[in-house]
Amino acid sequence: MKSFLTLSLALVVFAVAPAFAQRKATIENVPEIKYTSIPNFLKTPPGEYLGESIAVATNSKGHVFVYHRSANTRLFEFDQDGNFLKEIGAGYYGFEFAHSVRVDKDDNIWTVDEGTNMVTKFSPDGKVLMVLGRRPPAVLGAVPFPAGPNKPAEKYIFCRPSDVGFDPQGNIFVSDGYCNNRVVKYDKNGRFLAQAGSEKAGKALGEFELPHGLQVDGKGNVWVADRSNFRYQVLDNNLKPIREITNLGVGWTLCISPGPKQFAFLSNSNPNGNMPGTWDITGEIYKMDVDSGQVLGKFGRPGKLAPFFQVVHMMDCRNPNEIIAGEIESWRVQKLILQK
Repeated sequence: MKSFLTLSLALVVFAVAPAFAQRKATIENVPEIKYTSIPNFLKTPPGEYLGESIAVATNSKGHVFVYHRSANTRLFEFDQDGNFLKEIGAGYYGFEFAHSVRVDKDDNIWTVDEGTNMVTKFSPDGKVLMVLGRRPPAVLGAVPFPAGPNKPAEKYIFCRPSDVGFDPQGNIFVSDGYCNNRVVKYDKNGRFLAQAGSEKAGKALGEFELPHGLQVDGKGNVWVADRSNFRYQVLDNNLKPIREITNLGVGWTLCISPGPKQFAFLSNSNPNGNMPGTWDITGEIYKMDVDSGQVLGKFGRPGKLAPFFQVVHMMDCRNPNEIIAGEIESWRVQKLILQK
């Protein structure tokens, strides 16, 4: 028990500083997108509750996956009507402190766990197909967040990874993360190919300070939410920088819709803890045309009750007119219907 408490406190204490990132967006004259919220469409089993709804994703059938932090980190699957189907990975060694869930083009389910330093690929029926990274062995005792300079980043070992994405060829991209400051590319079989950034934080293009979210568009370009640098970066498929987006506040998280016409949704989330003044300058989500880079509109603002947001940590936008948003501090998943 002592070892567990030490690890938990290390995660909490050292995660506080970057979590307070906040900045008002400087973009002006953005149209407001009207929307309606369905806040309680997911039906958990009797006696079960969602914890911090850290990550959400959908598959081709419309099933919703919620990776949440409860008494234990858990992965739930719901059908397209919000009915509970099953839990995936109960007791799985790779689950400790949820951070991301994504679904690839073949409906495989990928989890990113910040506590175990692992990225796991599950089949659609919940079988483990691939593991990237390694959980620190229990025999080493509690492993605290690194103090002082990080050790050099390794090809197959992560340090609190945050997200995963896939290009049309099946290559895998991982943002890594809270102590490393890099994006790593693997082939479809999990073999290391390249990285941008390193264990060191940086502000130049192609460098990062807490890459917190990641998605890949239809052209294979990699979009990164570079949170503590208050920007998004777009990299090419070989992880060379193309451009940065600096006027949308904090680069907290993003999703990109599939199909020939793609849209990116980028969240200037209100920070954990909701410090004084943050509700006045954060909380909105922006919609962008992926090809042109034009910001088409924005929606939402902070609030404890739906239809407002209480720290949107991840979004799914498989249907660009129907956003699924996972919130940390309201322990909630909302379905947001955007008006055309």
